[in-house]
Amino acid sequence: MANLETTYLGIKLKNPIVVSSSGLTNSVEKIKQLENAGAGAVVLKSLFEEQINHEINKEITGGQGFDYPEAVDYVREYTRENSVAAYLQMIKEAKAAVEIPVIASINCFSSDEWVNFAQDIQDAGADAIELNVFRVNTDKNSEAADYEQIYYDIAQNVSEVVAIPVSIKLGPYFSNLIHVVDRLSVSGAKGVVLFNRFYEPDIDIHSMQLTAAEVFSSPAEIRQSLRWVAITSAKTKKIDIAASTGIHDGSAVVKQMLAGASATQVCSTVYKNGPSVITRMVEFLESWMKEQNFSTIDDFKGKMGYRSIKNPNLYERAQFMKYFSNFE
Repeated sequence: MANLETTYLGIKLKNPIVVSSSGLTNSVEKIKQLENAGAGAVVLKSLFEEQINHEINKEITGGQGFDYPEAVDYVREYTRENSVAAYLQMIKEAKAAVEIPVIASINCFSSDEWVNFAQDIQDAGADAIELNVFRVNTDKNSEAADYEQIYYDIAQNVSEVVAIPVSIKLGPYFSNLIHVVDRLSVSGAKGVVLFNRFYEPDIDIHSMQLTAAEVFSSPAEIRQSLRWVAITSAKTKKIDIAASTGIHDGSAVVKQMLAGASATQVCSTVYKNGPSVITRMVEFLESWMKEQNFSTIDDFKGKMGYRSIKNPNLYERAQFMKYFSNFE
């Protein structure tokens, strides 16, 4: 029988299928269902920095005005503490209810706000922290290096105050992704998730309203992360890579592990097909390993990575003309 165990962020998982941060992981009951379906770990639904700030502002503006500045400070601190307390309680309850690793998630855009909170997350029992960092930079006068420094600062500030591993969930929009991942490793991050799938706007041409584009990923979206998992895992050996976006079935899990991922994160396919899809993914992985005579994940992890194939240039865009120049 194949051994599906893998190590991600220094944590042993029974298999590489991790349910990513979403509404699927916002309650203990749902998390138990995911564990029963075979998930190797879960990332809790994110606590959003913007969400807390919005609640604070709503309380302040809805208070009919305050006579004392201290009252505003009290409301701000009270709202923040209650939002955080509810999240910490969910961590404690989840850890008591399941045996699989529970990874907390913070969606943040500033480096100072979450340092103390990270300590609280650790004390609540989380196995790791995933920092979901993204800012839409619309300032034409800012430098890319300044933007990237925000990521490094957050990774370093949080990593310095906790003993549990910290990972950073990244988007694909960097001029030199490999350099960014390497710097994050130096800053203390133990892993990165490639890639975050962001909210994307659309325009309704009839109502003239800004709307949301398709929320769920499609299987075709695996291509982008597959390329960068293969390249990044080969060139940044000191940090674990979790693949995300477009992973809808067992074959996609196998592809990402062959590329060099330590784990795979799934979300859209669970929304579309229910937790049972995780069971089928695990069964496919085990069946494929048996078919290929692999006993462990390490037997094939990275076997199709950037440095493992005869022509690594196949992962580079320069091949576009070679393969598509004859299309008319």
